[in-house]
Amino acid sequence: MKIYFRLLSFAKPIEKFAIPYVIATVLSILFGTLNLALLSPLFETLLKAKQSTLINNIAADPSSSFDILGKFRQFVNDSITDVGAETTLVYICIITVVSVLMSNIFRYLSQRTMEDLRVHTLLKFRKKVFDNVMNLHVGFFSNERKGDIISKVASDVQVVQFTVTNTLQVIFKEPVTLIVYIIMLLTISVKLTLFSLLVIPVAGFIISKIVKRLKKQAKEAHESFAKMIGFLDEALGGIKIIKAFNATERTKEKFNKENIFYSNLNRKMVRRQQLASPVSEFLGVLMVALIVWYGGSLILHNDKNALAASDFIAYIAIFSQVMRPAKAIGNSFSGIHSGIAAGERVLELIDTKPALTDKEDAKTLAEFKQAILLKDVSFSYGDKQVLKNININIEKGTTVALVGPSGGGKSTLMDLIPRFHDPKNGTLYIDGFDYKDLKVDSIRAQMGIVNQESFLFNDTIYANIAYGKPEATEEEVINAAKIANAHEFIVNTEEGYETNVGDRGNKLSGGQRQRICIARAVLANPPIMLLDEATSALDTESEKLVQNALNNLMQNRTSIVIAHRLSTIQHADKIVVIDKGEVAEEGSHSELLAKKGLYYRLIDMQTFND
Repeated sequence: MKIYFRLLSFAKPIEKFAIPYVIATVLSILFGTLNLALLSPLFETLLKAKQSTLINNIAADPSSSFDILGKFRQFVNDSITDVGAETTLVYICIITVVSVLMSNIFRYLSQRTMEDLRVHTLLKFRKKVFDNVMNLHVGFFSNERKGDIISKVASDVQVVQFTVTNTLQVIFKEPVTLIVYIIMLLTISVKLTLFSLLVIPVAGFIISKIVKRLKKQAKEAHESFAKMIGFLDEALGGIKIIKAFNATERTKEKFNKENIFYSNLNRKMVRRQQLASPVSEFLGVLMVALIVWYGGSLILHNDKNALAASDFIAYIAIFSQVMRPAKAIGNSFSGIHSGIAAGERVLELIDTKPALTDKEDAKTLAEFKQAILLKDVSFSYGDKQVLKNININIEKGTTVALVGPSGGGKSTLMDLIPRFHDPKNGTLYIDGFDYKDLKVDSIRAQMGIVNQESFLFNDTIYANIAYGKPEATEEEVINAAKIANAHEFIVNTEEGYETNVGDRGNKLSGGQRQRICIARAVLANPPIMLLDEATSALDTESEKLVQNALNNLMQNRTSIVIAHRLSTIQHADKIVVIDKGEVAEEGSHSELLAKKGLYYRLIDMQTFND
């Protein structure tokens, strides 16, 4: 229940919806019960019972102020005496129509209020989950399957909100309905009602046994669905590789295997859920049959304490409806198991704390003035140490190139500079401030990044360039594209700057995507540029265009570059050679060549792959 109440907290302010829902529901229930209660006077009128008998019955069993059925009987008797049975029948029909109309109006209002609550809960819940995911550090996404996260944000959240609101509806509406029905039954016959209510706890016990294993199965089903989403995402992203290696059949078989497992789980769950309904319905019909036999026997034997035939018909009609709310309560228990299982998965994501958070008294870095310093920096992924005692000073206005063998730790070192990770040991300083004393956003505001993987959003070229500066004018966007050597190919596309680039920019070539990424960085105009092998995946012609764009980008900026092409690094002010997580050498291009160490050998091999 602790998890349920925590999930319920996302419905706040719940009183905004609860008060109108309670009023509308109560009125709907009262008018709905009145519809059934009207059956007795309706049948009495149709049977045209003798006026004297009716009066005697009333005298023998005077109605109390709470005896609704008795009041209607009194009304029928008086009306038949005054205006006749035919006119009384018209009155009862009019009252029945009005009662049904009011019942449906208030039922609509209660359902509408509950739907507003459902949408409100889903909105807050999904926002909370997505906000928390966006606040998590970059390293979190390296360890988690993207499909699992998508499943939690999309599917699991939907299951939770339906469970929370539907259970709320059942908790209030169905018990109140049940109570009103039972009160009405008691006003007709206490003895018969006490006998008939034995079915409700019996049905509840049997249903609870049926749905006992649903929570475990629901959790397995949510996890299986997340695997399918993750596998689908991977398959779509790697469709060219799958086709190239003739792995289509293997891929389909792998997906189908998980799909079968998920489908079988759902089949078992639905069977259990559906079993609860016929069991409770059978018990209800069985009880109605017993009541018909018991009550009918009393009437047939002319028992003086027996009910009037019309009252008995109304009693059976009302009791037949008792099982509906009782069944809804039973079914809600099966639904809540699935909702709590999904809720546990979503709350696990909400409860994941960001590894990087600002200190309460963190300062804002207004501008970059002097230098970035890495002092005794070490970093590891779990037990694997990637960087060890790194000391580098990056002065403003200089270009620093990071080179070294593949797997040496260059990209990890680059990720520390915008504070995607914090070092395990050592400290990073910017203008003399410890990174941890500054707001993360203010550090990243001083930096622009162009990665080896040129990522573009599924939007227009214009929107992608303006991503870092949404308020930019059209002239500023075009100027940024010109600096990045992108303007010429952009204007030659079908819709110019309004051309959609497709998913991850797949409508453009690698060189075109990279130049748009550079234009994006140019427009943001940060004082520090981080370039992670920005030309490594390009052909010679594209590389030349991109390299010229990068040279334009790096002018009058502090640049930190990971590169494997000699043309990119030979003009750097400082070259830092990273090998096995340590600084092996440091100096200018000519100085390092003169040492004839690792850098010299790497230049000779031209294999600066990270």
